[in-house]
Amino acid sequence: MAVTTHDSNELKRRMQGALQSFRQELSGLRTGRATAAMLDPVQVEAYGSTMPLNQLATVSVPEPRMISVQVWDKSMVHPVEKAIVNANLGLSPATEGQVIRLRIPELNEDRRKELVKVAHKYAEAARIAVRHVRRDGLDVLKKLEKDHQISKDDHDRDAEQVQKTTDQTITEIDHMLAAKEKEILTV
Repeated sequence: MAVTTHDSNELKRRMQGALQSFRQELSGLRTGRATAAMLDPVQVEAYGSTMPLNQLATVSVPEPRMISVQVWDKSMVHPVEKAIVNANLGLSPATEGQVIRLRIPELNEDRRKELVKVAHKYAEAARIAVRHVRRDGLDVLKKLEKDHQISKDDHDRDAEQVQKTTDQTITEIDHMLAAKEKEILTV
């Protein structure tokens, strides 16, 4: 990326993007309680392309351990059902007409520990993404100083600000991970 000026707002925006992506991945982790967000990763082969489930059906949570998927087009019921199974969410669809019901099973101890490991993997990926943004920012600063567009003092001050933003974002990731871990492990 050929950037010739340092833009701290752009770095913050990119770090927030990594944070938002992490938040979305965490919302997809099943904790034993039904949420419509659990089906966000489901992509359905429909009308000659791949579409998100929410563009083909209404997803609702009528009970704490049940998700209901009301498919709008009768011809799409089977492809939606197939996409839910293929998404590897551990859910078994029960179809009645154009309504697909997904019962959320109780989580056993092993499954909970497995989900915590997945959450940690997501967190590490988010931290790495944030560090990449930091590296990009520091590279730009280094180049600006080398090209004599900013002084050594400006470089040091801006680099310190980039590091501070990185630390804040990683702390936020760690807090989100801790909250999700607690949610998964509490019965």
